[in-house]
Amino acid sequence: MRDVVILGSTGSIGTQALYVLGERRDAYRVRGLAAGGGQPGLLARQVLDARPEVVAVARASAVQDLQLALYAEAQRRGWSAGETTLPRIVAGPDAAAQLAGDGADLVLNAVTGAAGLTATLAALAGGSTLALANKESLVIGGRLVTDAAAPDQLVPVDSEHSALAQALRAGRGAEVDRLLVTASGGPFRGRSRAEMAAATPEQAMAHPTWRMGRVITINSATLVNKALEVLEAYLLYGVPLDRIDVVVHPQSIVHSMVQFVDGSTIAQCSPPDMRLPIALALSWPDRMPGASAPLDWTRATQWTFEPLDDEAFPAVRLIRRCGAAGGTAPAVYNAANEVAVDAFTEGRIGFLDIVDLIERVVVEHLAPEPAISPGDVGSRLVHDADLDLAAVLAADNWARRRASELIGAREAEQQGAGSS
Repeated sequence: MRDVVILGSTGSIGTQALYVLGERRDAYRVRGLAAGGGQPGLLARQVLDARPEVVAVARASAVQDLQLALYAEAQRRGWSAGETTLPRIVAGPDAAAQLAGDGADLVLNAVTGAAGLTATLAALAGGSTLALANKESLVIGGRLVTDAAAPDQLVPVDSEHSALAQALRAGRGAEVDRLLVTASGGPFRGRSRAEMAAATPEQAMAHPTWRMGRVITINSATLVNKALEVLEAYLLYGVPLDRIDVVVHPQSIVHSMVQFVDGSTIAQCSPPDMRLPIALALSWPDRMPGASAPLDWTRATQWTFEPLDDEAFPAVRLIRRCGAAGGTAPAVYNAANEVAVDAFTEGRIGFLDIVDLIERVVVEHLAPEPAISPGDVGSRLVHDADLDLAAVLAADNWARRRASELIGAREAEQQGAGSS
């Protein structure tokens, strides 16, 4: 029996992971759940189904909402008072990290964004196997995360990196020539920059093959998500960035490939169902029988592949620059993106402005400056050799502040032009 903690339980990955675990109660026990607290009804249903010992919520104000939701859900199910055993509830911005570091056999980190970094480090320090769906924590933490991980302690959940892990089994490390990370191309595949200029949040959310949360779906439309995955592959597998390529594959059946030195290419293929990589991460290195439906080979089908258009989608090209710089540069890229995505969904900036804003903040961060004023803490690149958690968090905070300033200045300029 393996004890499992799920961070981000009410999100897409978290809910699917609980479904997978619910089918295998003889082998897994859910020890703890963590969520932001904004969906108390859903979290209450998860608690009563999975029966965790501990639930962590990010906001203290969510504790009472969760307690009320738990009683309401138990009443709806017709349970008596004796049938309802409430878990211990911990709250606060560090609650998920505390739960992650509690020494469970396995921690699934499905928190969205940079907020997952402290939980990632806590899980590794606690000796748990870390099933990582929160790619941002690896991207921004970089060597802090990889150096903290023992061999085989870090297991990817992303379908692309799960595919790479499986394909890499086909040869020795010295035999690997290139990693080929596939991308669906998102809802705007084949469009030019000019054709995407007026794209709306609703259009960006209309992903052709995957159903995901707001941030990751828009990241897939800009290909920022694919950029983060390129850097994640570099950090996980040690293949140089110039030997990691992005290949557009609209059908999302081939999840990634490894090209070997003899000219062979090994691909991992399956329907676009996240339950498979989730199940594999939970059971790694073994496979979980019946995790998802296989491909139907009795039906005629076609798979197509095409190169990435770097001019229309420059996000991947930009992350290569950040990866080459290392240190705090990826944290700045990610933080600026999170601010830009929020601004786009609020109608404050356009679709193309997302990556343009990221690039401007990154360029400022990488620019050499002889002196730093007290208000500019985090504004200058800290290299890998000097990287620590404080430097990452400072760069993250600075990038968010700077991106917000640039958006505000843009709005003021537009208002001024409109009133003149």
